[in-house]
Amino acid sequence: MLITKTSPISGKQHTMEIPVTQQQIDAWERGELIHKAMPEVPAELREFILSGITPEEWNDLFGRIGEEEEA
Repeated sequence: MLITKTSPISGKQHTMEIPVTQQQIDAWERGELIHKAMPEVPAELREFILSGITPEEWNDLFGRIGEEEEA
């Protein structure tokens, strides 16, 4: 499903193809936790659905999970 969100970081509108059904979106919008409603959707794509922050923006801001800061 194509999901379009505006990033709070850049203010740009992004559209991503996310492997999610309308039923999963509806369950989440009714209050089910996103990771329960969409367990097979990768965390970075769930974050995009929640906040509009793309995986690339997240990595630019915070780095990849598990990356250690260079000394």
